[in-house]
Amino acid sequence: MSTHRIAPVPPSIARPRFWPAAAFWKSLGSHLLIPLFLAGGMALAYLGAFHAPQPHDIPVAIVGEGPAAQVFAQTLNDSAPAELDVTTVKTAAEAKRQLTDQKLAAAYQADATHATIFVSTAASETQSSAAEKLFLPVAYQQHLPVTIDDVHPVPTDDGTGQGLFFLMVALSVGGYSSAIALAAVTAKLAVGWRIAVSAATALVVAGIGSVVAGPLFHVLNGNEWSIWLLASLYTFGIITIGVGLHPFLGRWTTPALTLLFVMLNVTSCGGIFPQDLQPAFFAGLNTFWNGAAWLDAVRALTYFPGQAFGFDGLRLALWATAGLGLIGLGHLLTVRRRRAADDTVAATADEEAAVVAA
Repeated sequence: MSTHRIAPVPPSIARPRFWPAAAFWKSLGSHLLIPLFLAGGMALAYLGAFHAPQPHDIPVAIVGEGPAAQVFAQTLNDSAPAELDVTTVKTAAEAKRQLTDQKLAAAYQADATHATIFVSTAASETQSSAAEKLFLPVAYQQHLPVTIDDVHPVPTDDGTGQGLFFLMVALSVGGYSSAIALAAVTAKLAVGWRIAVSAATALVVAGIGSVVAGPLFHVLNGNEWSIWLLASLYTFGIITIGVGLHPFLGRWTTPALTLLFVMLNVTSCGGIFPQDLQPAFFAGLNTFWNGAAWLDAVRALTYFPGQAFGFDGLRLALWATAGLGLIGLGHLLTVRRRRAADDTVAATADEEAAVVAA
C-alpha cells in the first residue's frame, strides 16, 4: 500500500491573504500621518482665517467740527460698537493725512448735498471695501449722492493690491523648502558654515522673488534693492529656523515649517484681510509673526514712502536671531548624539576584546 504526502506550498507562491497583515496597516498609518496632518491643518487654518471675515474696531472718522459731528460719530459707534471705532477729524485734509499714516481705515464727510467716503486701497483693498459697505447705508439714509475718494490707490500693475502678499508666499515656500534641503546637506558642517550657507541661500531666494516681482511684473515700484534686503532677512529667519529644528524633529521638520510659515503665517499676515477683519487668534498672531512684519515693512516702502517701519524690521531680526539660536542648540544636540554613539561603539569593542581575551 503506497502513501502519498502532499508537499507544503512554498511561502513564495502561497496564496495571498485577502486582508493585509498588521504590519502593512502600521506602515500605511506612519506614511500617511504627515499628509493627513497637512490636510487637516491647512483646512483649519485657511477656513478658520478666511471663511467669514468680520470687522472689529475698524478705525474710521467723521469729518466735521462741533456737537453735530460728535453726536453723529457717537451714534455710529453705538450702532456698531464691536465693528467700528469712530472718531472725528476737523478737515478732509486731516482725514487724508491719517489715512496716509494708516491710522484710519476710512473717513466720511457729508454736507447738505453730497457725501464723500475717503479710503486707501493701497493699505488694504478688503478693508477699504468693508469701510465702504459700512458707510454707504449712512449716505443712502441721508439721501445723498456718494463719491469714493481713494487717497492712496494701488498701482495699475497691481490691481488687487496683493502683489506683495503673493511675493511673501513665494519667499515663504522658497525659504522653508530650502531649509529642508540645507538641513540634510549641512548636517555634518560646522555651525559657521551652516549659517553662511543659509545666508547665501536666503539672498538667492530673495533675489529671485525680487526680480520676478520687480522688473518682470512691476509690483515693487522702484524699491527692489531695499525690498530684496528685507526679503533676505525674512527668508534667512525661515531657513535658519528650519535648519535648527531638523536635529530635534527629523522628518517632522517639514510639517512643523508648514505649520509655522504657511498655516499660521500666510493666514495672519494681513495680505488678504487686515488685522481688524481677522478672527481674534489670527489677529493676535499678526502682532508678532514674521510674515506680518515683512508685509507691513514692504507695504510702507512701496505705497507709503517715508513711513517708519523700524519695529517691523526689529521683529524680522528677532525671528532670525531665534533661528541662529536653534542652529546652535541643534549643533549641541548633534555633538551629544555623536559622542553617545562613539561611546557605545567603544564599549561594544571593549566587550568583544574581553571575550576574545578570555
